[in-house]
Amino acid sequence: MKLLLATLGLLILVLQYQLWVGDGSVRALSLLEQSLDDQRQINADLQARNRLLEIEVLDLKTGFEAVEERARSELGMIGSDETFVLVIE
Repeated sequence: MKLLLATLGLLILVLQYQLWVGDGSVRALSLLEQSLDDQRQINADLQARNRLLEIEVLDLKTGFEAVEERARSELGMIGSDETFVLVIE
């Protein structure tokens, strides 16, 4: 009888170890869920950035104002009917 109880006790300990620490354990599941949440947050941030880029591309394709604004700010465009004034402080 003692042998049976010892065997059952050992079996319970092994099963508990596998449940809490082994492969496919509660700890591993918790780590995977945390990793999944982190990846979902990264994906949401990237999707938001992609939406903004898509809007900007659409605006550049269809609107002349966006192209002109970008040319003025990045390339220093000056219109033919405009005068360039440089203010030195």
